[in-house]
Amino acid sequence: MLTLIARRLGSLVLTLAAVSALIFFIMDVLPGDPAAIMLGTSASPDTLAALRHELGLDQPLPVRYFLWLGGLATGDLGTSYTYGVPVAGLIAERLAVTLPLAMMAILISVAIAIPLGVASAAKRNSSFDYLAGVLSQLFIAVPGFWVALLLILAFSISLGWMPAGGFPGWDAGLIAGLKALLLPAVALALPQAGVLTRVTRSAVLEVVHEDFVRTARAKGLPRQAALWRHAVPNALVPVITILGLQFTFLIAGAILIENVFNLPGLGRLAYQALTQRDVIVMQDVVLFFAGLVIVMNFLVDLSYLVLDPRLKGHGR
Repeated sequence: MLTLIARRLGSLVLTLAAVSALIFFIMDVLPGDPAAIMLGTSASPDTLAALRHELGLDQPLPVRYFLWLGGLATGDLGTSYTYGVPVAGLIAERLAVTLPLAMMAILISVAIAIPLGVASAAKRNSSFDYLAGVLSQLFIAVPGFWVALLLILAFSISLGWMPAGGFPGWDAGLIAGLKALLLPAVALALPQAGVLTRVTRSAVLEVVHEDFVRTARAKGLPRQAALWRHAVPNALVPVITILGLQFTFLIAGAILIENVFNLPGLGRLAYQALTQRDVIVMQDVVLFFAGLVIVMNFLVDLSYLVLDPRLKGHGR
């Protein structure tokens, strides 16, 4: 088991190194000059050259790449060209919105999908199963930003129960913060709940006819107890895989939803950095997203060892 974990850690480090190089070189070939964007088109060549020197943009590409890696290793993510503040502080500030939003969306998705998927599998080919299939397909098919607009029309404009957008900050209180994130979390959660419902149903159907479930039933365990005690825990491996992928998607893919609700999150920061050609912010945010995906995949792999002890011997 320790050998397997060491191999996965080595793979994680190599993947992060490769991704960092790819991100840096792709960002370097994007059109636009950060110095010209900051100073405007009327700036003189001497002024532009001085700013490029100050920002280190006149250094050779490999030198800039290794300087960037050195800063990442020491926790120095550089300074934003646009905001003039450390990028690490920007990411931390925006993550304080995006991370709770993603956590709320995951909780809502799980609360909808797991009971619905398990019940659908338990009542296979019934009217309930058909209805659950239609709902999950509808959740998947409807775009999240369109759901967001419908939620704003229904609960903000018509009923006035929820704010239509913006974020008051956690200083305004936990309730106010969660209330501002509830509608965006629902808009993010519904498509993920549709996918998770289908995966849960399929996983439970694969397990429910296994010998250990039939043995539990033969010993007199009620059907629902056998389902939840034996079938569902053993069907969690594919569900955990999807949850790990969904969490990273919700962190990195919330750009549209954050823009619809005007939330100062990490996705909105990435969008603003792209439009303003703030290369250092773009590099750091994209690397953060990529690193999050890689680390989550590593944690999902480790969870397999806990959920399925048969895998522990494969790394020896």
